[in-house]
Amino acid sequence: MSEFTQGLDKMQRPEQTDCLGIGPHQLAATSDSEKLYSLLTDYNFIEAKLSASGVQALIEDYDLATNPDIITSGQKADPLKLIQEAIRLSAHILAKDKTQLATQLIARLMCFESPEIQALLAQAKHPKTPWLLPLTPSFTPPGGRLLRTITGHTDWVQAVAITPDGKRAISASSDHTLKVWHLEKGEELSTLTGHLTYVNAVAVTPDGTKIISGSWDNTIKIWDLETGTEILTFAGETFAVEAVAVTPDGKRVISGSWDGSIKVWDLSTGAVIFNFKSHTSFVQSVAVTPDSKRLISGSGDNSIKVWNLETGKELFTLTGHADWVKSVAVTPDGEEIISGSYDGTVQAWSLSERKQLFTLGKHGSFVQAVAVSPDGKRVISAAGDKTLKVWNLETKEELFTFTNHIAPVNAVAVTPDGQRIVSGSSDKTLKIWRLEIGKENLSFAGHDDWVNAVAVTADGSKAISGSADNSIKVWNLKNGQEIFTIEGHQEGVKAIATTANSQRLISGAGDNTVKVWNLETGKEIFTFTGHTDWVNSVAVTADGTMAISGSADTNIKIWSLETGEELFTFSGHEDGIKAVTVTPDSKRIISASADKTLKVWSLAQEKNILANLWNLGAKNLLFTLKGHESFVNAVAVTADGKWAISGGRENTLKVWNLSSRKEVFTLAGHGDTVTSVATVGNRVISVSDDNTLKVWDLLSRKVVASFRGDSALKACAIAPDGVTIVAGEASGQVHFLRLEEGE
Repeated sequence: MSEFTQGLDKMQRPEQTDCLGIGPHQLAATSDSEKLYSLLTDYNFIEAKLSASGVQALIEDYDLATNPDIITSGQKADPLKLIQEAIRLSAHILAKDKTQLATQLIARLMCFESPEIQALLAQAKHPKTPWLLPLTPSFTPPGGRLLRTITGHTDWVQAVAITPDGKRAISASSDHTLKVWHLEKGEELSTLTGHLTYVNAVAVTPDGTKIISGSWDNTIKIWDLETGTEILTFAGETFAVEAVAVTPDGKRVISGSWDGSIKVWDLSTGAVIFNFKSHTSFVQSVAVTPDSKRLISGSGDNSIKVWNLETGKELFTLTGHADWVKSVAVTPDGEEIISGSYDGTVQAWSLSERKQLFTLGKHGSFVQAVAVSPDGKRVISAAGDKTLKVWNLETKEELFTFTNHIAPVNAVAVTPDGQRIVSGSSDKTLKIWRLEIGKENLSFAGHDDWVNAVAVTADGSKAISGSADNSIKVWNLKNGQEIFTIEGHQEGVKAIATTANSQRLISGAGDNTVKVWNLETGKEIFTFTGHTDWVNSVAVTADGTMAISGSADTNIKIWSLETGEELFTFSGHEDGIKAVTVTPDSKRIISASADKTLKVWSLAQEKNILANLWNLGAKNLLFTLKGHESFVNAVAVTADGKWAISGGRENTLKVWNLSSRKEVFTLAGHGDTVTSVATVGNRVISVSDDNTLKVWDLLSRKVVASFRGDSALKACAIAPDGVTIVAGEASGQVHFLRLEEGE
């Protein structure tokens, strides 16, 4: 049996011909190539294979199919490659929730006009159960530089190393562990535990048998790569370890510590050979020349030092950076040093001439890591601006920028074949990228930073998103196209709301202000000042006469949208206000706070003198709802005004009866902090830092449908039609979804 036939045979299922609508006699008359092509462009087969064998087995089927010996037509191979790459880009999501297959394929492939792909997506749009249909291509599509996202760490990824054979990557994390990954499959092979706190540095011996790690627990550990067992610990003569390296001859380990010292250790015995003490601040990076004769160190004293590893003497110091030197690397020929600094620059230095050669360029924030390609022609830098940049070392030009991480990129390594790079970030992920010069990853027109707030106008025509990038975007809700961008806040937009006539927009921001905008023109009408800390939430009364703002300063302020004046302030929470909402009758405000409570306030709309006197005496506070055990981040009220739904750090939603002032029940299902909630009829939409959006039925108390993003979801809103949902993601993506009831 041929390799192809074996592979095809493994993919067969008893019900396969039913999925394809092809009888056995037709299969027998079809060539192997046509069979495979038909299967791998059929949604029902893809779904069944994913369910039965998992995402990696499915990806490998496409490797078989695109082998030139199987499909010789490039025209036929191209759709298969796009489908395969879409599945690979979605692998970290599908590994957690296989039911997201249709959503992922549609959101990543809808922009491709291939008849095979469009037919596949048409099939995917008919699930049997309720689901969320993407209306726009809001995920990274295939064909760009990003190949895969790897998840598994529970805290920042601080360092990455790649084995000499290019098959495995090792990551070091603030979660106190190291993980070994299969680079091709994206699978975790093992977790190394033993450090007591942050693991900041990792290296691999030249023979690929041992891992060296450095931690803030003041130790360096040596691990067996194959078994994951600890071989040796270097301790007692070091401080918090910031950097480690191995000499190319595999005999010595170099460590840089927080106390400014650099130690050279005998790898086999753990004995200290040299202890260099010349830097006046912490040592954050170390590298060794290819001949194992010289050591380069970068320090918080803004300098680079070069040491003789044979004599233990300092050779010279290089100065020129204006801030900490966070990372150093040496070119393969041993002639140049590349450095990255907290001053944002990437610089090149001559080892032989002992001087700075040039500055390659600058990031928008501190540079965390630098690496050099094996051919010595390209430099890759990773930075706090959440990007990686690739530079041509000969021409000194920036070649391209990688953007997909949602937090500072702390680490970067290049595979020995020079084809791929692996990055590690404070977003807890690793990402694998193509290094060759090619097209940028196609992307939607989104924000450049977290989307903290979304809203939909009452007429259902527009969606609005507010971001940490200081901007507000107004979108056509029908087609997801951006209409215009509003700018004016000086620090991240935290909250937005619209008036019932869909003509005005209210925004709150980290600059402590509330702004009122004309939603048709984007022009500013009012700026409300008075808060002394971030404005985290805003709401509007149904009649459009008042805006309400809740701030980290613990106060709630009510503003006149007619005169621009502050009407009154409610005080009573013991910690910052996270969210505010208004009951449908505009008589009450509900606030959610970091003090673990919700408070219900009277807006003094009653036409009763006794009620007004009571409001004055009680400072408008009606009652407090207690039951949350941590921050309450979000609150919404049902359309009938009977129930309030709140969510926070406990990962749950609480449903409250506003008449009885009691908790009715709790909805559990999120795996991380609930960040936003919205209601429609008997349903609640919630989003969470666990990357999911859930639609709940309040009567059955169950999840009706779910959606998983690439990163934490921070905001949600639902249109008046009750089925169109807008969600904002930490990546800057704005997702437009439609709740489909299924068949």
